[in-house]
Amino acid sequence: MTINDKKKKTSMVSDGSLEGAPQVDAPSQLAKKSPSKTAKSAKDAKSESTKRTAVNARKVVKKVSVSKSKEKVPKIQMDKVSKLASRAKKVNGLDPAISSVTSGKSLLVGEEPLLVVSDSSVTDHRKKTSGKSTNKRKPKETKVPTKSNKVPTKQSCNPVLVEVNQNCAGTTIGPLYPPAGKSVVVVESFTKAKNIQRYLGDMYKVLPSFGHVRDLAGRSGSVRPDDDFSVVWEVPSDALPHLKNIKDALKGADNLILASDPDREGEAIAWHIIEMLQQQKAIHNKMTVARVVFHEITEESIKSAMKAPRDIDTHLIHAYLARRVLDYLIGFSISPLLWRKLPGCQSAGRVQSAALGIICDREKEIDEFKSQEYWTVEVQFKKMELGKAFCFPSHLTHLESKKLEQLSIISQAEAEKIKQKTSTTKFKVVNLKRSKTRRNPPAPYITSTLQQDAANKLHFTAQYTMKLAQKLYEGISISNDESTGLITYMRTDASLSGVLDEDSLKLYTLVWSRTMACQMEPMIIDQVQVDIGDAGNSLVFRSTSSKIEFSGYQAVYKDPEAAAIGNKDKEGSAHEEIFNILFALKKTAFCQQSTKQGWEVFLYLILFVDMGKCFKSGDFLDPGQVELKQHHTQPPSRYSEGSLVKKMEDLGIGRPSTYASTIKTLQDRKYLTVKSRILNPEFRGRMVSAFLSHHFSEVTDYGFTADMETELDNVSAGVTEWKRLLKNYWERFSSYCEQAGKVDIQQVEKMLEGTFEDFLFASLPDGSRTCPSCQTGTLSFKVSRYGEGYFIGCDQHPKCKYIAKTMYGEDEEGVTQGSNMLSEPKLLGLKPGSNDKILLKNGPYGVYVQLGEDRKGHSPKRASVSKIKGVDSITLDEALELLRYPITLGNHPEDGQPIELKLGKFGFTVKHRRTYASVPKSMDPKDVLLEDALNLLSSKDTRQSGRPKRKQGLKEAE
Repeated sequence: MTINDKKKKTSMVSDGSLEGAPQVDAPSQLAKKSPSKTAKSAKDAKSESTKRTAVNARKVVKKVSVSKSKEKVPKIQMDKVSKLASRAKKVNGLDPAISSVTSGKSLLVGEEPLLVVSDSSVTDHRKKTSGKSTNKRKPKETKVPTKSNKVPTKQSCNPVLVEVNQNCAGTTIGPLYPPAGKSVVVVESFTKAKNIQRYLGDMYKVLPSFGHVRDLAGRSGSVRPDDDFSVVWEVPSDALPHLKNIKDALKGADNLILASDPDREGEAIAWHIIEMLQQQKAIHNKMTVARVVFHEITEESIKSAMKAPRDIDTHLIHAYLARRVLDYLIGFSISPLLWRKLPGCQSAGRVQSAALGIICDREKEIDEFKSQEYWTVEVQFKKMELGKAFCFPSHLTHLESKKLEQLSIISQAEAEKIKQKTSTTKFKVVNLKRSKTRRNPPAPYITSTLQQDAANKLHFTAQYTMKLAQKLYEGISISNDESTGLITYMRTDASLSGVLDEDSLKLYTLVWSRTMACQMEPMIIDQVQVDIGDAGNSLVFRSTSSKIEFSGYQAVYKDPEAAAIGNKDKEGSAHEEIFNILFALKKTAFCQQSTKQGWEVFLYLILFVDMGKCFKSGDFLDPGQVELKQHHTQPPSRYSEGSLVKKMEDLGIGRPSTYASTIKTLQDRKYLTVKSRILNPEFRGRMVSAFLSHHFSEVTDYGFTADMETELDNVSAGVTEWKRLLKNYWERFSSYCEQAGKVDIQQVEKMLEGTFEDFLFASLPDGSRTCPSCQTGTLSFKVSRYGEGYFIGCDQHPKCKYIAKTMYGEDEEGVTQGSNMLSEPKLLGLKPGSNDKILLKNGPYGVYVQLGEDRKGHSPKRASVSKIKGVDSITLDEALELLRYPITLGNHPEDGQPIELKLGKFGFTVKHRRTYASVPKSMDPKDVLLEDALNLLSSKDTRQSGRPKRKQGLKEAE
């Protein structure tokens, strides 16, 4: 049963308000209906009573809603509303304790931001008719889906009908292409809307929503576990104009088509848009509301999607709600504890904290790592061919008939004994193995593998990769102003170098190469392994050689792992160049050469490239030079963005779409820094991880986080009931919060001191923790009661105020007054390719860099450095980077005027004509693209520059 099938069956306001609510039967009540007249009469009588109650409630609500937003509603009216609401809910067997405020009406009428209370259930998105039509519906229309297709009544705070689509089966919405009337199509981005509009034609109006139009209110109390997990939604101010555009376009429209992205978030955006439009009464009775999905932006894909519309997938909405509520409960429960127990530590989250735990656990492994010495033994065995001895390398694999491990030989003395024994022993070939390895091409990219490869090969951050990928997916103009989605449309006769920026072209080339490679033949590697041992096989050495027999997909996609198979042994790597020469020339060419070099290369061909034909078991070989090599074990490497994404994927933590934002959040919180593409955890982040591991073991447990993702996937599939999942988790988690809240800050200090003792006190003189000031106190770890500082100080405070070391203190992060003052211009260097000087100067508005010297009639280019701390240490490269701005991001699609990214005294801004918008501090200016600028300029947080022109009437009056 679809959205549109229900239009004539029920009467209920979409926002879950009192109006019409009692007229809707709960799923459990519908399931119990009997075709007998007696049962039907009882139901009709109850329905009539319910209607009368609803009519009275509707009248009072109408009176309240037309009151001015800032006028106080008379208490007698509110009491009447509450009583009617309670009575209405008792009729349907629901909890009457919910106040009228939670009925779904806006909390701030006519004010922004718009806050709406919802029961967090998925409401029936069909426009309801009057109560009379409910009584006139035909008996065959009273058919109810099976029990498995209905959500239990108890999961709804308000009496709403929740119908679940299972993979959209059974939908009755007809094709929406070719067009049979005016349709409004809503997508997520401006670029996508522009491209799809060109494919569909004038009968369709394609509008962007610019992402989510509604989200959980970002404050405490927005999720109410005691009220069946009801939530408070918030509409951001910058979403209101987009909603208004959609509402205006729906006037006279026959169809509303939601075409947001084909994932859980996209489904949620479509659901939110329907909810908001229903609250604004923008969806009329005869309007068809449909959901379409497509995975590529091509004309064929878009039109095919329009021919197969469906209803909102409620399972996906439940999964979205479960994830949002779960993340909110964790974040808004733990974060206040962090603020109190660890000042300066801003937040924690389900995926965020697990990712931080991975990084901090690796750092702990590095701290605890103790390097160990070990030795290897290598021998150059001699092979006589054509009266001449040739040597080939091998390494010891077995000692005393036992396979060697990395730390089997841990001293030079042991290695010397083996060397002496090897030099006096006769050896023979004990095993000969020749094999061919087939390396299949990698599968096409998914989100996670694209992020990994882009990080490893192109050195892109995960967030930057996703931004470029979105741009390539939505399409760019190649010729004649026609846009093409490049990621799925791989073949084009046009050159992309002129229409794509350098980084976008790099990422597109990477995707193109991988796509081509997955259709090609495997790579074939020919490998030969020779084992050489003594009479009793107490000493066994191994020599290996390999060559690429057929490159296969490697012709277009260089896979480092596959390449390593062909050259994994040291001798293979060392002689790769010789192998290439041998494969390029014929053997006869070497035989004809009289030079010593050509003769040796020919024999090398026999020994290494074709050892399988040269050797046979039982052949005797003489040991030549024996080389002993000393090694030391190395600590595990820190994570890069690519390796962290792979680790999270392997552990099942988070989902690919969240990896980039998770890493960015950890950076914004100053929990980690990126140095040379390596993720380094800051001490602040390590403290947070230790605190959570100590008091919230489930949150940081990899297995729990992965299991939770699996449960959310089960909700999407309709296997797990989402509120039951939330209830089971909240019962455990709330007890953790209660216990952690009772811990005082001194206990937290002691726990952190014990966990990081070596790190905190290793740098103290002589390793002593005795206070050097009072000689009686002990130096201990302290949390500053003011600001965000942490320090090592005397435990006799306030009697002794000695401080040995400060970490993350305001005095360390702040800039002292006068530190950015400059007495005279400073020459930083010359601009590359010219003789223009780059000067650091001080002016009335602060310190700035300047390109060229001051001269009459010329205004040199300048850039403020007021935001840079310690300007005395600014480098030439930093100055050149600042002087790049302003840069043009592109032209505005409406008027063709340029949009610029500028740097000013107060930071980065984007400008279009006289309109300015600030770039948020959380956004890296290097990552700002044209679409980002359009989003910023379309928000309400903009300002106008210059003085507006006076109207002609004013001039005449003057």
